[in-house]
Amino acid sequence: MSSRSDRIRSRDRDAILQSLKAGVVPRRGLQHIQVGRAEEVKALMRDVDRIKDGGSAVRFIIGEFGSGKTFLLQLVRSAALEKGLLTMHADLAPDRRLHSSQGQARTLYAELAKNLATRTKPEGGAMKSVVERFVGSARQEANRRDVSTQDVIDERLDRLTEMVGGFAFAQVISSYWEGYRDGDAEKKANAIRWLRGEYTTKTDARKDLGTRQYIDDDSVYDYLKLFALFSKQAGYEGLLVAMDEMVNLYQISHGIARKNNYEQVLRIVNDCLQGTVEHLGFLMGGTPEFLTDSRRGLFSYEALRSRLQENTFANDEYRDLTGPVIRLSSLSPEELYVLLQNLRHVHAAGNEDEYLIPDEALKAFMEHCADQIGEQYFKTPRQTVKKFVQFLSILEQNPELDWQDLIDEVEIEEERDASLEPVDGRSEEENADEAEDDDELSSFEL
Repeated sequence: MSSRSDRIRSRDRDAILQSLKAGVVPRRGLQHIQVGRAEEVKALMRDVDRIKDGGSAVRFIIGEFGSGKTFLLQLVRSAALEKGLLTMHADLAPDRRLHSSQGQARTLYAELAKNLATRTKPEGGAMKSVVERFVGSARQEANRRDVSTQDVIDERLDRLTEMVGGFAFAQVISSYWEGYRDGDAEKKANAIRWLRGEYTTKTDARKDLGTRQYIDDDSVYDYLKLFALFSKQAGYEGLLVAMDEMVNLYQISHGIARKNNYEQVLRIVNDCLQGTVEHLGFLMGGTPEFLTDSRRGLFSYEALRSRLQENTFANDEYRDLTGPVIRLSSLSPEELYVLLQNLRHVHAAGNEDEYLIPDEALKAFMEHCADQIGEQYFKTPRQTVKKFVQFLSILEQNPELDWQDLIDEVEIEEERDASLEPVDGRSEEENADEAEDDDELSSFEL
C-alpha cells in the first residue's frame, strides 16, 4: 500500500463513520471514501457543465438496493455545489410525490426547498441566503446605474413573468425587497415561507404578500423551472434537483395515481431532453424494478419506455453513458478492498500509525463476507461497509481484543428491499376511485 499522509478533520471523520455505521450516506467527506464509478461521475459532470451553459439534463441512476445510488447522487450534488450551482434534494415517500391532489406534491417541494444548498451552505437551509444575494446584487447594480433597486429587480425578473407562475414569483421577490428596504422582518419571513412552499391557502398568501397564488400540488414543477432561472439571476450557475427513493412511485398501489406521477416524470424527461428548460437538471435514483417492471414500473408507461430504453448495442463490455439511464455496475472485489482501505484510513483520521488492523485483516474480512453471502458482499456493499465500520468501532473501544478472534463473530446479511412490494398508502380520493383501477382487479368477484 502506498504511503498516505493526508489528515482528515475530526468533523469529517465523525460524520462519515456515524453515517456509515447507521447504513446511510454521509453528507460530507465523500471524497475520502469514493471508489470506482469514474465513468459514471464523468458523464454526470458533463451534465453539470451543460446546466452551467444554460442547458438541461435528466438522469435516472438505477442500481440494486444497497449498490451505491444515494452515494453517487450525493457525490455529484457536492461536485455541482463546487461548480457554483444550487442544489435541492429530497427522498420520495408516501407523503412526498411528484403528483397528487392531497398535498403530497407540495410536501415534496417543501422538502426540496428546505434542502436548498449552496457551496457555503452545503447542508441546506440556503433559501434566505440566495434571495439576499439576489437583492444585494440588484442594489449594487442600481447604485452603479443610479436607478432604483426596484427597477433593477423588475428588469431581472421580467423574463420570469412570462412563465407559468412567474408573475406571483416576481411579486414575492419584490415583497422581500420591500421588507428588506423598510426593515420589516415579518414581510421578509413571509416571502421566504412562500418560496419554501409553506403557504396552503390563497387567503393567507394574499393577506401577507398581496398575491392570490401559492405553490400547490399542480405547480411544483413550474416553480422548480422558475427557481432555476432565478438562480442564474442571483449569481449562481443553475439548479440541480436530486430525488432519491423513486421506488416510492412504483409502490403506489392505485393505478391512476401511479400513472399521474409517471406523467409528471414524462413531462420532466420531455422538457430536459428537448432543451425547453434552462439551467436545470434532475437526478433520480431508483431500483431496476422501478424502471423496467412492465406492470408497475416506468416501462409500464409506453411513452416513458420509448424514451428510457437503453442503447441496444450496449452490453457489459461496451457501455453507453449518454442516455438518460445510468445503470450502476457492481464494484469489483479489488475496488471493495480499496474502499475498506479508505475506511480504515478515515477511522484513523488519516494517520497510518493509528491503523487498528493490518492489510491481511482486510482480506480476511472480505473472505468472511464472501463465505456468508457470496458475491453479494461486493455487488451491494452497504451491509459490508456498515459491518466493517462497526468492526473497527469495537476494536477501538476494546484494545485488548484481537481482530482475528472478533472477525468470525461478524454477521453479514444479504440486502433485501422491502419497498418493492406495493403498499396501500392511498388517500380517501384514491380509495373512492378504486373501482376504476383495472390494474389491481380490486372489484373482481366470482
